[in-house]
Amino acid sequence: MSSNPVAETVASLMPRAKAELTELVAFKSVADFDQYPRSESEGAANWVADALRAEGFQDVALLDTPDGTQSVYGFLPGPEGAKTVLLYAHYDVQPPLDEAAWVTPPFELTERDGRWYGRGSADCKGGLIMHLLALRALKANGGVPVHIKVIAEGSEEQGTGGLERYAEEHPELLTADTIVIGDAGNFRCGLPTVTTTLRGMTLVRVQVDTLEGNLHSGQFGGAAPDALAALIRVLDSLRAEDGSTTVDGLIGDARWDGLQYEEDAFREDAKVLDGVELIGSGTVADRVWARPAVTVLGIDCPPVVGATPSVQAAARALISLRVPPGMDAAEATKLLQAHVEAHTPWGARVSTEQIGQGQAFRADTSSPAYASMAEAMAVAYPGQEMQYAGMGGSIPLCNTLASLYPQTEILLIGLSEPEAQIHAVNESVSPDELERLSVAEALFLRNYAGS
Repeated sequence: MSSNPVAETVASLMPRAKAELTELVAFKSVADFDQYPRSESEGAANWVADALRAEGFQDVALLDTPDGTQSVYGFLPGPEGAKTVLLYAHYDVQPPLDEAAWVTPPFELTERDGRWYGRGSADCKGGLIMHLLALRALKANGGVPVHIKVIAEGSEEQGTGGLERYAEEHPELLTADTIVIGDAGNFRCGLPTVTTTLRGMTLVRVQVDTLEGNLHSGQFGGAAPDALAALIRVLDSLRAEDGSTTVDGLIGDARWDGLQYEEDAFREDAKVLDGVELIGSGTVADRVWARPAVTVLGIDCPPVVGATPSVQAAARALISLRVPPGMDAAEATKLLQAHVEAHTPWGARVSTEQIGQGQAFRADTSSPAYASMAEAMAVAYPGQEMQYAGMGGSIPLCNTLASLYPQTEILLIGLSEPEAQIHAVNESVSPDELERLSVAEALFLRNYAGS
C-alpha cells in the first residue's frame, strides 16, 4: 500500500483491531434464541454501543426492533453543513454448524496462515471493526469531514426483518446522503470491488398429502399414492435437464454485462468435486447474479436410519427462490406457488405457504459516491481499478432503504471475499483486506465530503 498518513494510521491500529474483533467474535450472537441465549446477542449489542460512545458518538441507542432483537444506532456530528453518511454492518452471525469440523473454536478468533478465523470475523463483525478503523484514521488526520450515522443490525442472518420494519416506522432515523453497506466483499482478495446488484429471494413451504396415514408398502405399495414420491416429482419439475431453474412463467435468460466469473475460479470457490458438472446455462455470472435460482433447503420425510417399509402419507419441503434485479419477488412467489400446484401429480393435495421474501437491488453506479469510492480504492489498492460485481445473495434492508430514501446513494463493500467462507465452517477474514478496506472507506469519506 502506498504511504499516506491515513494508511499509516490504519496500519498502526491493526493490533487494536484484532483485539477488538477477538472480543466481538467471542459473543455467540446468533439471533435464534431457541438455540443460543439472548444474553449473547445483548452482550454484542452493548459492546457495539460502548465502542460508539468511546468514539464520541451521540444519541447512542439500542433499538428494540419488531422481531424481538436489538439494533444499535449512533450519530457522530461532522462540520456544519456537511453531508451525512450512514455506515451499516450487523453483529449477529450464522450458527457455527458442525463445531467439530472447525480447526479452531468458532467463537475464539484465531490467527492461522495469515488469516483470522472465527464465526462472524468477515460476516459481519469485521465490518463493524472496518467502520471503526476508518473513523479513527480520519480523526487522527484532520477529523471526520461528514456527519456519520452507524446502524448495527442484530438479526440480519435470520431474515426476520426487524430493522427493515423499524426503519419504515421511523423513516427519519436513517436518512443520509449516502449509505455504505459493509456486508459485501471483494470479488477476489486484493481486487477492490463494489457490489452493484443483489438478488432478492422468496421462501415457500410446500406440503403434500395423499393418505390419512402411512401404509404398509408390501400391502399397498404400487397403487397407494406416495406423498414423498409426489413431492419429489414436484421438486424435480423446478429444474431443466441441465439444472437450470424452470418455474412456469419466470424469465431465466438474462445476461450479466460486468465483471465475469470464470468457471475454473467458481469451481474452486464453490469446492465442486472433481468430475461433477456445474448446472445451468450461460456464463457463471449470468447464473449466479442475473438469473433466478431455486434451491431445496430442506425436506421433512423419514430419515434412512429407522425407516420403516411404509408408503408415506405426507411430505413437506422448504424451497428458496433467488430473484434477480428487475424481477418482482412478490410476482415470482406467485409463479412459484402456481408452478408447484400445477406440477403436483396424481391429484395429491398440495398447499404452499410463503414464509419470507425480499426484493432484489440494483445500485446507481453513475453517482458521485461511486466516483469517490473508485478514487479511494485506487489509493488503497495501488495498481488496481475498482470492479463492479453482483452478489447472488440478498440483503433485504438495501431495498427498504432504497425505497425510503430514493435520492440516497448506496454502496456495498466488505470483507466477505471467497476465501472467507462465510456461513461455512472455518470462516475467516484477511487482515490485509480489513486494513485496505478501512483505508478505502476513510479516503472515500474524505473524497465524498468534497464532491
